Amino acid sequence: MPTNPATTAPQRKWYVAYVRLFHERKTAENLATMGIESFVPVREEIHQWSQRKKKIMRVLIPQMIFIHATPKERMDALTLPAISHYMVLRGEHVPAVIPDRQMEQFMFMVDYSDETIEMFVTPLEPGQTVKVIKGPLTGLEGELIEVEGKSKVVVRLDLLGCAGVDMPVGYVESLPKKSEK
Repeated sequence: MPTNPATTAPQRKWYVAYVRLFHERKTAENLATMGIESFVPVREEIHQWSQRKKKIMRVLIPQMIFIHATPKERMDALTLPAISHYMVLRGEHVPAVIPDRQMEQFMFMVDYSDETIEMFVTPLEPGQTVKVIKGPLTGLEGELIEVEGKSKVVVRLDLLGCAGVDMPVGYVESLPKKSEK
């Protein structure tokens, strides 16, 4: 039986919005009050000055916020003065969408990694597909690559590059290659 399009809720998708510098977290708070889900990747770091140490939360990707929204919510978010526009692929006129699976893996990495996460915007050669089997990132699927002699597990965000974290080779197991469709 066909579903009535008027009764099915619009599907939420992940978009990347550009925001004013240092307004990422405040914009996320404002979106939450509007009932719109968002994600700002942050990491706790300890900075040391001569005699004191201080924990700070550093935004991993400055001037960007991930918004999980319906088409109407996506437009409503643009009413916030800190949001300038959405990421659009070259030659297209609609905001680019990040696949749910990539966002899930990226958010898992940011939330549970004990190691510093690096963003790579330069192209990285594809590596062996692996699953983390030990440590706080157990269950994370990504690619095992080597950068400057260190093993890293990376999660690709097609629009932004890769997020990578140092990973001992013994913490991962190979996954079979997925067949091309």
